[in-house]
Amino acid sequence: MRLSVVLSGLLTAILVLAADQGSKWWVLHDLNLPQIGQVVILPVLNFTMVWNRGVTFGLLTGDSTFAHLALAVFALVVVIVLGIWLIRTQRLIIAIPVGAIAGGALGNVADRLHYGAVVDFIQAHALGYSWYVFNLADAAIVCGVAALVIDNLLPGRSDATASGAKNRG
Repeated sequence: MRLSVVLSGLLTAILVLAADQGSKWWVLHDLNLPQIGQVVILPVLNFTMVWNRGVTFGLLTGDSTFAHLALAVFALVVVIVLGIWLIRTQRLIIAIPVGAIAGGALGNVADRLHYGAVVDFIQAHALGYSWYVFNLADAAIVCGVAALVIDNLLPGRSDATASGAKNRG
């Protein structure tokens, strides 16, 4: 059971990474979004080209080589920690969101190393309000974190390590 849980998390990470990088390749090279700038998809959705040199929602923006390498190294450290968490969990409900977060982080690291910035292009907007421009990696990270928070808030949840400690003592 534990191996299948870890493999599910790894598969999720690979799928998120592939979808993220594939979508970015498409908007950069097939759609040519950097030249076009913006494409209206729906009344509430645009593809808008943004080179994000910061972290989530453009915070801590830095244009230097050191800044984008530092952010990439930090994200890789986070991925290593997530990998350890994935290996230790026995719960599929944890493995899949952890895999989604890791895959998303790796997708954004790949952008930083290849382009010096993260490729953001999805812009949702409605009623005069526009959300930040993001990508599939960002969406996977946000959904993964939300799933982990919800799991943590649910009554009666038991982590494998916590239940093991209870059974021993």
